[in-house]
Amino acid sequence: MATIVLQVPDENLVSKVKQACKMIVGVTSVKLQKNAKPRLYDPETGEFLNDKTMKAIEKVRSGKDKGTTYSSFEEFEKAMRAL
Repeated sequence: MATIVLQVPDENLVSKVKQACKMIVGVTSVKLQKNAKPRLYDPETGEFLNDKTMKAIEKVRSGKDKGTTYSSFEEFEKAMRAL
């Protein structure tokens, strides 16, 4: 099964778009999410990023997560091997 996400900026058109989608042959369900946060799209995979990835990105963008710093390349390399 595939999922298609539509963003409708005009609130007056939402119900009409929802009705139109229900009339398409093969559509099994139509769900409405108001004020949903936009998701980042990965064009290589054709998928949207999952919740865990979106939260990590939001933390960095908001400044809550400054990331990890290393004093040397050797320290960085050691940390990467531990993963």
